[in-house]
Amino acid sequence: MSAVPISVPGVGESISEGILAKWLAADGSTVKAGDPLFELETDKATNVVPAPASGVLKAQAAEGDTVAIGATVGVIDPSGTPTAAAAAAAAKTPAPERGDSKPTPAPAKGAANGVDHLSPAVRRIVAEEGVDPSQVAGTGKGGRITKGDVLDHAASGASAKAPESAPAPAAPPAPKPPVAKEGRETRERMSGLRQRIAQRLVEAQHTAAILTTFNEVDLTRVMATRSKYKEAFQKAHGVSLGFMSFFIKATIEALKAFPNVNARIEGHEIVRHNYYNIGVAVSTDRGLMVPVVRDADQLSFAGIELAIGHYADKARKGTIGVDDLQGGTFTITNGGVFGSLVSTPILNPPQSGILGMHAIKKRPVVVDDQIVIRPMMYLALSYDHRLIDGREAVSALVRIKDCLEDPERLLLEI
Repeated sequence: MSAVPISVPGVGESISEGILAKWLAADGSTVKAGDPLFELETDKATNVVPAPASGVLKAQAAEGDTVAIGATVGVIDPSGTPTAAAAAAAAKTPAPERGDSKPTPAPAKGAANGVDHLSPAVRRIVAEEGVDPSQVAGTGKGGRITKGDVLDHAASGASAKAPESAPAPAAPPAPKPPVAKEGRETRERMSGLRQRIAQRLVEAQHTAAILTTFNEVDLTRVMATRSKYKEAFQKAHGVSLGFMSFFIKATIEALKAFPNVNARIEGHEIVRHNYYNIGVAVSTDRGLMVPVVRDADQLSFAGIELAIGHYADKARKGTIGVDDLQGGTFTITNGGVFGSLVSTPILNPPQSGILGMHAIKKRPVVVDDQIVIRPMMYLALSYDHRLIDGREAVSALVRIKDCLEDPERLLLEI
């Protein structure tokens, strides 16, 4: 029987290549059809690629290699014989404990769930959360530990380190030796995702004529509306009423009034979208992701909040898919959650506009010739000046401001 090629699968129409982040089976080992074979990391997400057939794996690409979609990264020989090294490793490795959820750590579990067997993304989470992987029950294929498993374990309050649960009397701390000069710097290879993010940001700067216009918005009425209805909203819809739904609704009104802000340049043509797929930037341990709330103009406030919560949870757990991140026509990013007062957001190609939200600060402003204190936010709209004139950009941002300062307009669509 002839060898079966292992091809890099397509993971989205705009993605032409990815990084072979990790082989999940050893070269020369026996695999079964459907077993997790390798992790493919793109600038959108990390995907686990299954084995296309049963047999002996013969890898032809190394971890960290950039591989094109459709390229062959190895073969599976149905009639092959495992290599001596793979056979010896298999003999030493106990059978996977797929159904074992006992909390007591055993040597086999520790070996199966050790750091060496974790993907790079999961290793980072383990280090950040201080979790002992031998204490985490894996829910992935073959009992593998996922990022969600580690985060759920950390959130449960389970101790990662036994000494912390039963501390021994501490001796007086010994004086710390002086730090070696060579220990003042560290170096690590950029992950494939970080490399792709860097590449895309530079491409955005080199391709588009990016300009940013600013304004400020008084959020008094938005905050009053949230305060008045938040409990009733939570009871009725099972989700909190956040700021983002107001901003998405206001942005859609601006995009309807100024279609070029919801368009893109393709070659020598302008493609205007008659739908409103709003990307919402989410910060994760792997970098910035932008899940897309599709047809947001057709969603209620509750529908938008539910969609945002769903995607944010998937991004945090590392289960977000490529399809969740594609097809956006405009993006909103909120640096205010990190304390940013003002910024100039970079476009998310091929989109032509991005709105930057910032921290809400109480500031003195003049209202009806009186100085009053109001909750204010600076807004930033970055746009592609090749397509959008300054007048359009400024007017679009003013439209967003007006809708937020008079949120009843969002319900009446006026």
